[in-house]
Amino acid sequence: MWLRLRQIALIVNDADAVSADLAAVFGLEVAFIDEHLPGAYGLQNRLLPVGTQFIELCSPIREGTAGGRYLERRGGDGGYMVICQCDDHAPRKARVKDLGVRVVAARDTGTSCLMQLHPQDTGGSFLEIDWHAGPDDDPPLWTHAIRGDWWTKAHTERVTGIAAAEIQDPEPAKLASRWSDIIQEPVAADEDGDPTIKIDNATLRFVACSDGRPAGLGGLDLAVRDRDAIERAAGTRGLLHSDGVIAIGGMRFRLV
Repeated sequence: MWLRLRQIALIVNDADAVSADLAAVFGLEVAFIDEHLPGAYGLQNRLLPVGTQFIELCSPIREGTAGGRYLERRGGDGGYMVICQCDDHAPRKARVKDLGVRVVAARDTGTSCLMQLHPQDTGGSFLEIDWHAGPDDDPPLWTHAIRGDWWTKAHTERVTGIAAAEIQDPEPAKLASRWSDIIQEPVAADEDGDPTIKIDNATLRFVACSDGRPAGLGGLDLAVRDRDAIERAAGTRGLLHSDGVIAIGGMRFRLV
């Protein structure tokens, strides 16, 4: 069985402002806006391709939404969901059931399956494991759930993909062990000693909270093609820190 990082969702106060920063710094472009989200969840979204992966920006548009409450708990803009694509959904569902992990949203049809897990049971952030029918080509056509020719707006002159997601927690080793149990991949350690889990196309890295914020999805590593252009644009917008980290939407973006 394989598991791929398909999409990272952020919850932000102003999706348009954050998408403008992502466009200016990384050369990304909004490819899809889901017209069903406002009525169903009280959110608006913007979806930006990063190679054949995606960054999704979600903003609450009414009071009392789950997304709005998460935004408050995290103390502002930041990471929301780690969304993965698998090749065989039934064993993933069986594993979650065996572990007693609650499912907060689910869908099963002949062409797609969705399983969003409760963050209190996973720890760290929302974890979603999906399956969409279709060949794993380039572009992978299982992303048919994102309507339209999204790949025409997948600009890779500066950034080519999401290489890692960084999840922070007061007990990162314990959190990594929990995620390892769920996705059935082993825990290793990176060169800094942080626990990591490698999946098919990315790494999940677990670190201690060090930014004054609670547990959550705190950063992304981006595979880059034009570091100089990115750093110039980030510096111009006041988003580049002295350690090379780029701060957008409450996230730490590192270039690899």
